[in-house]
Amino acid sequence: MGKLIGFFEGTTEAVGRLVGWFTLAMVLMTLAVVVLRYAFSTGATALQETALYLHGAVFTLAAGFTLKRDAHVRVDVFYRQCSERTRHWMDFVGCLLFLFPLSLAIGLYSFDYVMNAWRIHESSAEAGGLPWVYLQKSLLLGLCASLILQGLCELYRHGKALFGRESC
Repeated sequence: MGKLIGFFEGTTEAVGRLVGWFTLAMVLMTLAVVVLRYAFSTGATALQETALYLHGAVFTLAAGFTLKRDAHVRVDVFYRQCSERTRHWMDFVGCLLFLFPLSLAIGLYSFDYVMNAWRIHESSAEAGGLPWVYLQKSLLLGLCASLILQGLCELYRHGKALFGRESC
């Protein structure tokens, strides 16, 4: 079980680091769009949409990485005052009651939406836009996958801390 969890965490880490580079690409693309527009009076719809796609990828695909780094938003008013054992319980129960059900609900409710976009190979409505809107919409399923994958790792880690055995 430990090797599988290690593989999941390694995958989460690799995806998170890759997606981190997307922010640099977005900055450079946005700079290029601004220069093209104001210095050369020309538009770059495809470049703008690519930056938008990368922006979506950063927020969806890096969700598991953020969870792994414990950098997600949480109300720390009570959490920071709790003992380490209580924190493990809160995180363990939080995964079971909130993270997994919410991730599954997002996945289930967005599945038909994403599949429909794939079925019609949805493309941009803008002239000169990208023909891959269906890929952008697929990021919703990537969000669910990244959260569930890292959620399993978190559940294992907190369960191991709480129950003290390898087979938790």
